[in-house]
Amino acid sequence: MNIVCLDLEGVLVPEIWIAFSQASGIPELKRTTRDEPDYDKLMRWRIGILKEHGLGLKEIQETIAKIDPMPGAKEFLDELRSLTQVIIISDTFSQFAGPLMKKLGMPTIFCNELEVAENGEITGFKMRCEQSKLTTVKALQSIGFETIASGDSHNDLGMILASKAGFLFRSTEQIKKDHPELPAYETYEELMAAIKKAL
Repeated sequence: MNIVCLDLEGVLVPEIWIAFSQASGIPELKRTTRDEPDYDKLMRWRIGILKEHGLGLKEIQETIAKIDPMPGAKEFLDELRSLTQVIIISDTFSQFAGPLMKKLGMPTIFCNELEVAENGEITGFKMRCEQSKLTTVKALQSIGFETIASGDSHNDLGMILASKAGFLFRSTEQIKKDHPELPAYETYEELMAAIKKAL
């Protein structure tokens, strides 16, 4: 029994925080898990910047409404879902992911929750579990699934390395250099061929 576990941002949709950084004109918000491996530290820092600028969930959701999946992402996902079970495992938040899931044909996603005040201010966040991607993959393995995983960032490495087959997709030169043992792909065609081989 195979199950494919995919990261969301940078793999199927553009990075939400980079899009919001451009829309809001706040360059500091461009930092992602590609730059900062400590997700907790990264999120606290982001929430501080939002507070400083008086921005909340509404403004971020307005940006997300304009984001489309990467060219070819939905077709890739549709084909993959016709072959095997697929779960998107993301460190994003349900309040961000909802509209994007509609555009991707409502695949299953496991992600986190934002804590939002009545006035729309993002006050905190609740992680589904610690090291959510690795923990989820291990849980799937414990109930009889063999996992195949792909992602682009530091926080994807745990699930990629723990899976029977794991691939970097459109990752950074640094991550590729640090993990020469991991096959790295740039196109959905290459990734699909590698996943099919592993199934």
